[in-house]
Amino acid sequence: MNYGTATLSIIIPTYNEEAIIAESLQALISITEKKEGVEIIVSDASSDRTVDLVSAFPVTLCRSEKGRSRQMNAGAALARGDILYFLHADTLPPETFIDDIRLAVVSGKKAGCFRMDFDDDNPIMVLYGWCTRFPFTFCRGGDQSLFLERSLFTAINGFDANLTIMEDIEIIARIKRRMQFHIIKKYVTTSSRKFHDNGIIRLQLIFGTIHLMYALGFGQESIIRFYRRNIV
Repeated sequence: MNYGTATLSIIIPTYNEEAIIAESLQALISITEKKEGVEIIVSDASSDRTVDLVSAFPVTLCRSEKGRSRQMNAGAALARGDILYFLHADTLPPETFIDDIRLAVVSGKKAGCFRMDFDDDNPIMVLYGWCTRFPFTFCRGGDQSLFLERSLFTAINGFDANLTIMEDIEIIARIKRRMQFHIIKKYVTTSSRKFHDNGIIRLQLIFGTIHLMYALGFGQESIIRFYRRNIV
């Protein structure tokens, strides 16, 4: 695989994102339209107008069962790229992300993510973003996006479809058992909307509790109940 020629499939799972999806796709396409060998797949499980809005863009629409793991697996099944790049609907990668990912993979870094900033200059939010430079599990999350070679994704059987929460941490753990997980020293920018809806410090404590519950072996049902009881 040569740098610059590896094909890239961007897979975006969506659920009721009518408020942001058009703006997100427009911003992403403004970057990708300058590059060859790049496709965008939106894997949707919405009940709102997300599908109608997505249909107006030059992307592949995949209808899927609800659940981010299932949606990302469904999108990956349609993907034609050498590299798969999983991106949340409210996260925008840097202008150079295609070259950054291609260069990382051709350099032997078969899987990884970016550092992350929030679209908020609140000092606490800046601190949260700063922590994503560290290689610790509790510093990872799906908002940082995830790239990996298609062959690796196939070899590890993709995302665990039984997981509704922590699917990103689980797949990274499986990747790390095989190889080093690479953090690109550039930043994606993600929305801070959920933090403002739930409280900046409060939500981080909830996320920390969820990480702890998962590490201690709590089942998905318990973690989902805790999530739904505490996060709007």
